[in-house]
Formats: sequence, C-alpha cells, structure tokens
Amino acid sequence: MPEFDVAALRSRFPALAIEQDGRPVALFDGPGGTQVPDSVIEAVSRYYRESNANHGGTFLTSERSDAVVDDAHVALADLLNAASSSEIKLGANMTTLTMHAARSLAATWSQGDEIVVSGLDHEANVGPWRSAAADRGVTVHTVAIRPDDVTLDLEAYDALLHGRPKLVAFGYASNAVGTINPVPELIRRAHEAGALTYVDAVHAAPHLPIDVQALGTDFLACSVYKFFGPHVGVLYGRAEVLESLPTYKLRPAFDRFETGTLNFEGIAGARAAVEYIAHVGRTQGAALRGAFAGMSGRRLDAHAGMAAIRAYELPLFARLLDGLEEIPGVRIWGITDRSRLTERTPTAALTFAGTTPEAVATELGARGIATWWGDFYATGLIERLGLAPEGVLRIGLTHYNTAGEVDRLLEELRSILG
Repeated sequence: MPEFDVAALRSRFPALAIEQDGRPVALFDGPGGTQVPDSVIEAVSRYYRESNANHGGTFLTSERSDAVVDDAHVALADLLNAASSSEIKLGANMTTLTMHAARSLAATWSQGDEIVVSGLDHEANVGPWRSAAADRGVTVHTVAIRPDDVTLDLEAYDALLHGRPKLVAFGYASNAVGTINPVPELIRRAHEAGALTYVDAVHAAPHLPIDVQALGTDFLACSVYKFFGPHVGVLYGRAEVLESLPTYKLRPAFDRFETGTLNFEGIAGARAAVEYIAHVGRTQGAALRGAFAGMSGRRLDAHAGMAAIRAYELPLFARLLDGLEEIPGVRIWGITDRSRLTERTPTAALTFAGTTPEAVATELGARGIATWWGDFYATGLIERLGLAPEGVLRIGLTHYNTAGEVDRLLEELRSILG
C-alpha cells in the first residue's frame, strides 16, 4: 500500500470519533454520502457568522457572499478541470439539475428522435430522460449489461448508436456495484454518431480524478455530499452546448441554469470540500503530480489529491475482497479479477446464502458498522440482476477507512453468517 497518512486525515473528520457501545463506529456508508472534514463544517458556520446575505447587494455581507459563491464555482471548475467557471452550474442536487437539463435538451428534440440510457445507472440518469422523451414522442433505448461481471455490453451500445441518437446518458461508475465504465471511449463513439453525452459522475467523484476537457463530454453531473461536502449538486456543461440550449427560468434570474436562490452556505462548504481535497494533494500526492501536466495551483493540488485517494483505496479494497472471498455463502457482484480492479471503485455489492442483505446490514448496524442495503436507486440494474426487491448489501470504502476497520467488518460478517 502506498505511503498515505490516513491517521492525519481521519483526525480532520469529527464524525469518525463517534462511539457506539464503547467502540468507534466504522462507517462504510460513503456511497450514500461521505462524512465531512472540520474545515467544511467551519466554512458553513463561518458563512453564517460573516457572509449571510442574498445575492447582488451593495453592502458588505452580500459582497462577501457573492465572493464565496464565485470562488466555489472556480474551485469546482478546478476539481473537474473545466475550461471556465461559467461551465459550472450549482443546484439542490444532481437529480434536480438533471431534470432541468433534460427539459432544456428535450426542447431541441422532435417526435421520432432517439436517445440512449444505460442499464447500469442510477435512476437519476434514467428517469429524467425517460420523462422528457415521453413528453416529446422520443424513443428511449437502454444499453444492456453483462451479468457475469456487471459491465455494460459494448456491442449492444454500438448497435444502439446506429440509430444516431440525440443524446447518450450513462454513468461514470455504478453506485450499486462499483463498475467504472470506459467513459472516454463511450463519449468518443457517441460523438461519432452525432450524439451529445451526459455523464453521471456522482459515484466516481469521491474516488478518482475527473478531467472533463480530456473526456470531451458535453455534460457531467456530481454531488458534493458524496465527496466530503454539503448537499449541493454540480453540473458541468460545455460552454457552446449550454449557450445553444433554451432554458426555463424566471425573467430576472442572472443565470440561465441556476434557478432560484441557491444554498449559499452549502456552496461555501462545497468550496471547502475542494480545498480539503487539494490539501490531500499537497500533503499526500507529491509523487502523483507529474501525471497532470499543464495544471497548477489548486487545480493541480485537487487532481493530485484524488489520485492519492485512488492509490490508497484500491489496495484497501483488495484486502476487503480477499476476506470476503473466504467467507462461505457470500457472493460478490461485479468485477473481482485482481488484474481489473482499476475498472471499479472500492464499493462491494454482496448477497448471502440463507439470509437477506437487510438482515446483515441491520446486525452490522447494531454492532457499530454502517453499511447500506437495497437498490440505492439503481433500480433497473438490481431488477436485471434478478435481485429485486431485496437488493444487495453495499460496503463502500473511502480514503478515511482503515485496514483495521476492514478487518473488523470481516470479523463481524463471519460471526453474523456463522
């Protein structure tokens, strides 16, 4: 495992000190929302103490608030390597932003057009497109999955592109089973077919560096509460595409895609979350900075930080896999081939012989270990795998988890499963 001072970083997360029955809790619930560092908590508090005002006032607190929001756009552009902060749009969450984008994009479609969605995705990148398509008389095609390793069927994907769809929407990584899609290749093929691309990066953003310019995508959405910040949604849109779309907004609104008064205190925390990731890059990612030629400052620090997080998490996940494979009756869904772990996030989806994911999650929770069970809004995927309605037990590692916590989890699973 590479050098990574997890103890120093853990000390920044107050929630990791919570105890249950005299023992620290072990939090493997990151895919549902990560914990936040002290600096994010302080940033939200500081906003209320020093900057709490509405947008556009000619007085001190409003000017401070606007400066915080403006720099948050720049910070998130740094995190995603957007060409300009004007390509970053903020909102309540990824789902709401995607609903808004779907309405605008659908206004450019005509009856008989086609769009493509993925059978691997969270409903937030499926439902909005199906609803918009139904309004416009547009046909929706779904890319099939390969059940053996729970990956997209690329031959089926190519076949659907022959219809020259207007839009192709897919996830960067599956929030249910951890599969990372070959995103650059999917985008390239979609563009060759004349389609725009919309990438759901909610599950990928806490685990790896994202470069929207290198990807070439038209849209990419994520949620700050999945990468150590508050509940704020982020939408990247390529400038020329955003400018070409009709929008639905109030007449006085200053931005065509950021509708209504934003969650300014949450946005202050979002900026602090990027600063935290940049801190990880400065303190833990020195050896990885050379991979990001052309970047500097916070942008370089943030990408090095995410690379350092990725380098720490994958060996920790391999340790988890080793232990799970030794427990009788456990089935791991998704990629388990050790030579292919770079094709996934450190998120394990499990089912069990003789008991349910709910029962195991409940017993783990009683023992101070946080996991999730169900379908996590990846409803179509869980149905395609034949696992509805119980779903799976999801164990999500993040960079603040430790080898000791993984070993404790495995020990408790062995005890529960007998």
